[in-house]
Amino acid sequence: MMRAHPFGQRGVALVLVLWAIALMAVLLGSFALIAHTEQLESRHVFDAVTARYDAQAGLERAVFELRNSDPAQRWVADGRPYEFVFDKAKVSVEINDESGKVDLNVADETMLTSLFISVGVEMDRAAALADAIADWRDPDDLPRPNGAEVAEYKNAGLAYGPRNATFQTPSEVQQVLGMDYELYRKIEPAVTIFSGSATPNPAFAPFEALRTLPNMTDDFARQIIELRQQTLPGQPSPQPLTLPDGTPIVVNGGGLTYSVKCRAVLPNGVSTVLDASIRLGGVGTTGRPYTILRWRDGEAS
Repeated sequence: MMRAHPFGQRGVALVLVLWAIALMAVLLGSFALIAHTEQLESRHVFDAVTARYDAQAGLERAVFELRNSDPAQRWVADGRPYEFVFDKAKVSVEINDESGKVDLNVADETMLTSLFISVGVEMDRAAALADAIADWRDPDDLPRPNGAEVAEYKNAGLAYGPRNATFQTPSEVQQVLGMDYELYRKIEPAVTIFSGSATPNPAFAPFEALRTLPNMTDDFARQIIELRQQTLPGQPSPQPLTLPDGTPIVVNGGGLTYSVKCRAVLPNGVSTVLDASIRLGGVGTTGRPYTILRWRDGEAS
């Protein structure tokens, strides 16, 4: 009878050991990859949260500076950028007084038509949108010549009609017949529901709102913003600020409601944006010296 060669048995055992080692190497590599991936995900979440709170620090700083008792140091809410470093993050803040925007609940059809024309909408559609907005917010069911009430929404295949009350948020205008998201994105920087004024205050109006004023051109609007931002807080403008018709722009007034856009960038490049509307006031039940009217954050990169 032939006996198995001892070397053959040892060879089989060696192959099994090598396979076991290879399998363990694969398993260890997989675990290492999973651990590395989880570490990267954890780091990303940590950085995103850090950036978010750094951006919120920008909002708190804006509230403090808007209430600064020294007019020469007080931040101006005309869209000019302010930058500072907070916990190694670079924070930039832009503040706009809401009185400088077009109020969807107060502006008349002429102003609303001008708003849409300023972003490239043709006259007929601009007039129809203006009438539809007015029909959305008025309490009756009588459509304006180019407007829309319940019947027009139904004919368009929509399951809802106009609110017949004031807009509750600026984004609600997207539901108005004839509006779409792309057009809303164009007018969004120029509109508000917190102004209470029929026309934008040019002393604080952003570029998109300035363009809605009579005889305003893009170049003239940019010139106004440039001169505005050259003016130091509490000081007169280095050059007279006027509208196209020569009407002086008085850089005072404004309200207590502001839109604040804060961007925080960490040293590793991770960033996030906080965009909020706030109203300054006394400390309420929240313990804050302001009320949050709108809040949007998390635009991280």
